Amino acid sequence: MTGAPAAKTTRNKKANVAAERLLDRELGDLPADLRWREWMMRVEAVIFASAEPVTRETLARVVGKDCSIDLLIDDLQEELRSRPYELVSVAGGWQHRSRPAYAEAIRASCAPTRGGAAALSEFESMVLMAIAYSQPVTRSELSKIFGKEVSRDTISALRGAGFIASGPRSPTPGAPYTYVTTKHFLSALGLETLRDLPDLEALDDAGLLGRRIKEGSMVESNPELDGE
Repeated sequence: MTGAPAAKTTRNKKANVAAERLLDRELGDLPADLRWREWMMRVEAVIFASAEPVTRETLARVVGKDCSIDLLIDDLQEELRSRPYELVSVAGGWQHRSRPAYAEAIRASCAPTRGGAAALSEFESMVLMAIAYSQPVTRSELSKIFGKEVSRDTISALRGAGFIASGPRSPTPGAPYTYVTTKHFLSALGLETLRDLPDLEALDDAGLLGRRIKEGSMVESNPELDGE
């Protein structure tokens, strides 16, 4: 039975390839204005249906080869200006998000929402922040930052929530695994890249940095923050 999931994945990939080949991307039989409108609707439909931010490469599969994705997005964002949701650039792609002004109404409704971030304890949140600013970082290095052991259970909780993944092996003795944040982390925080993380001094001024983190290696070992 171990081959069943792999076979299903292969069939799905073949079906997706076939669907892409059958789709008329260029729409050459339509007038320019109707062609643009159809491309806009396709792009919005794909983003709406996706559980994760949709990349430019994905959107390019449903529009003509000379179509400007950026201009399509601009037009869609303009159309949604009066709606309670918007199209945002996050985690290397685009996603529909409810506008912050309606957050209170959504919470009051108690309606189940999609794509919500997993609830973390205060310590798990602090460890996640340390990983975000220090990555790639080992569990031992995290323990030094906090002055106490960061357990495997804590790492497992962050991994299970989809916020972190294994990074490259550390060059230190034993070559332990390092940990890095994921695109889901960026999406959950509404960030485009790691460069959008709040400045450490601003967090300190707001009282959001503990003494251990301020005095630990997080500040010293912070790498250049490129996108995940």
